[in-house]
Amino acid sequence: MPKMKTSKTAAKRFKKTGTGKLRHEQQNNQHKFESKTSNRKHRLDRDADVHPSDTKRIKRLLAER
Repeated sequence: MPKMKTSKTAAKRFKKTGTGKLRHEQQNNQHKFESKTSNRKHRLDRDADVHPSDTKRIKRLLAER
C-alpha cells in the first residue's frame, strides 16, 4: 500500500503543538479590520484548539498515524 500524502491545504491551516494538540487560526481574522474593535482583533489573534471530534480526521489529512 502506498504512503499517505499530506493534504497541503490542511498543512497550511493547522499546526501541531509540542504536546500533540492541533491548533487553527480563528475565523473573521483576515480582512475588514476597520469595522472590528481592537479588543475583538486582539482576541481573534490567538489560535484556537481544534474540536476533539475533528482531530482524527485532520490528523489523517496531515498524514500522521
